[in-house]
Amino acid sequence: MPRKKSLVLTDHELRLMDILWTKGCATVSEVTEALAPPPLAYNTVLATMRTLEQKGYVTHREAGRAFEYSPLVERTEAAKSAVSHVLARFFDGSPNALAVALLDDVVLHDRDREQIRQMLERKKAKGRR
Repeated sequence: MPRKKSLVLTDHELRLMDILWTKGCATVSEVTEALAPPPLAYNTVLATMRTLEQKGYVTHREAGRAFEYSPLVERTEAAKSAVSHVLARFFDGSPNALAVALLDDVVLHDRDREQIRQMLERKKAKGRR
């Protein structure tokens, strides 16, 4: 039985997952070839794929003489998990504190401010129901 999914993906794991999310499924050789620089060795990719499988992020099936790996976790689910991890670790679980931190250091253009305003209005309207 696979162990529980890790909260976040490492940089190497994310590089491989990006390829699987794009391709849908791939062998270790195909993933190795698809990697952008810096390249990783075949054995490193294989070991990382096995780790991803143990964590519950991917599964494999036999495809001739090779294993073909495919994602079990959608990109959006992995992103939500990473954001939850950041919220818990750095913002005491407060989405509001995260939003303030994100918006505090950026230049907001009129279009950005309008999108944020519309989102807040939708949230406000939902809260009244």
